Amino acid sequence: MSGKAEAPDKPHHLDHRKRLRERFLRDDGAAMPDYELLELLLCLAIPRRDVKPLAKTLLQRFKSFAGVLSAEPAELEKVDGVGEAAVAALKLARAAALRLTEATAKQRDVIGSHQALLDHCRAQLAHGATEEFRVLFLDSKNGLIADERLGRGTVNHAPVYPREVVKRALELGAVALILVHNHPSGDPTPSDDDVAMTREVRAAAEALGLTLHDHLIIGRHGHASLRALGRL
Repeated sequence: MSGKAEAPDKPHHLDHRKRLRERFLRDDGAAMPDYELLELLLCLAIPRRDVKPLAKTLLQRFKSFAGVLSAEPAELEKVDGVGEAAVAALKLARAAALRLTEATAKQRDVIGSHQALLDHCRAQLAHGATEEFRVLFLDSKNGLIADERLGRGTVNHAPVYPREVVKRALELGAVALILVHNHPSGDPTPSDDDVAMTREVRAAAEALGLTLHDHLIIGRHGHASLRALGRL
């Protein structure tokens, strides 16, 4: 017998992970299914474990890749195997995606292309589990100065203060606004409260020479424009 100890078998998931990385680098993941992209993210935070089952569990629970990235940290941590490092990796991916959409929006006229505006707003809000109110502050050429969250609340309400909206617009030197909020229920139909709040913001804005272009309500699979509905 040789006195040399045999090397332990290499865990099979390490070769699988290497193949995933190689495929991702070939085409930026364009042809990869959601669970494989999620695997790659999770392996950054959980390097010594096969994370394919965890990726599939997360997708089943939160319905989509975007749903996983948008889930609240406390909800993610309820899934067995998801710890602080995994949550941080997932939220980092979402933050990077949002920074990219915001940077892209700032390079063009965000209301010159209705589709570009919707893409930007959906990336921010479509998959949120709680209601969030945001304001897009625009310059005189409808360029995006800032996209800021000014309210966050429960599954069906986010506090909005018209005075704070116009105050922030003046601080930023904005001349026009677009209001945006989400309906976590998925139904973007505006409520009477949505319409009343919009008209309060419009009145406060007009009193200071600001223009309210629209109020968009984002649902999981659609949107509503109060201007298009004639309710602005």
